[in-house]
Amino acid sequence: MKAVLIRTFGDPDGLEVVEVPAPVPAPGQVLVATEAIGVGGVDAVIRRGSLAAYGFREGHLLGSEVAGKVTAVGEGVDASWIGRRVWAFTGLSGGYAEQAVAAVEDVLALPDGLTGADAVTLGGSGVVAHFALERAHFTPGEAVLVRGAAGSIGITAVQLASRHGASAVAVTTASAGRGARLRDLGATHVLDRTGHGGPDAPAGFDVVIDVVGGPQLPLFLDKLNTNGRYVAVGVVGGQPPADFGMRLMDAFRKSLSFATFSSDTVPGPDRQTVRTSQFAEAAHGDLRAVVHEVLPLDQAARAHRRMDAGQVFGRVVLAP
Repeated sequence: MKAVLIRTFGDPDGLEVVEVPAPVPAPGQVLVATEAIGVGGVDAVIRRGSLAAYGFREGHLLGSEVAGKVTAVGEGVDASWIGRRVWAFTGLSGGYAEQAVAAVEDVLALPDGLTGADAVTLGGSGVVAHFALERAHFTPGEAVLVRGAAGSIGITAVQLASRHGASAVAVTTASAGRGARLRDLGATHVLDRTGHGGPDAPAGFDVVIDVVGGPQLPLFLDKLNTNGRYVAVGVVGGQPPADFGMRLMDAFRKSLSFATFSSDTVPGPDRQTVRTSQFAEAAHGDLRAVVHEVLPLDQAARAHRRMDAGQVFGRVVLAP
C-alpha cells in the first residue's frame, strides 16, 4: 500500500511517499481502508524532530486519525464491524496510509450525514477543546481567550465557549479575514498574535486556551484576571521560555493557575462519549467542522508546507 514516512526530520521535503506492506489487524484491532486522514499540529511537531527524545525516529509513519470502512478484524473483535464506516484513532503513527489499524476501543461508527473529512477534522480536536474547557473549570459568564484559534482545536473551542455562555470569546489570529470567519463561529473579539485588539477588547480573561505556546506565552499569562486559569493544549509555536513560571510568581496575589492538557489523560470511554455527541451535532449542523481543503495522500508534504506557513484555517485532510 501507499504510505507517507518521515525520511529525514526537518522541513516538509523530508516526507516521502513509499510502498509498504499492508498492516494485518492484531487481536483487538480492526483494519480500515482509509477515505480521509487528518493532518494535525502534532504531526508537524513530530516531523520537525522536536519529539525525538520521546522515541520518534526517522522512518516514522505519520498520522493519528483516519476515517474509512472496516475491511477486516483481528481475533476477539466482533465481525459485525466489517463494512461499517468509522472514525479511528491510530495512536501517533500509521494514519498516513491507504490502510490503517486501530484498537477497536478507539473506533467509532460514523453517523449518517457526517463525511469522513469532517470526522477527522473534529474527532481528535473536538475532544481536546471540550476537556480543555473542563480542565479550566470554565463557567457561563466568564471571558475566554483562545490563542491560535484558526486551527481545528481552536475553532471548536470558540464554538463551545460561545454556546455555553461565555461573556466574551476573544481569539488571536493573523488576518482580518480569519477574524471575520471566527466571529461567524462565535468569537466576539479579534486580537492580533501578540494579544492586542481594539479599544473594546477585554482587558483580562478568566480562561485562556492556548494551542500555540512559544516565546510569547508569558505575554498571555499577563492577560489573566484574578483567579484566572491558563490551559496549554499544544506547542505548535515551539516551547515557551524556560522561566515562564516567573510570570505566575510575580502575580502571586492574583492566584493564577497554569495547566497543560493532553487528551491521553482522559479515560477512553469518556473521550468516546464526547466524540459521539459531537459527531451527532456535526451531522445535524449544530457544530461545525471546518475543512480547509482535501489533498491526495501523495501531497502530504504540500499539506505540511501550508500548515507551517500558517495558511490553514481549520484542518487539511488527505485522501488516498
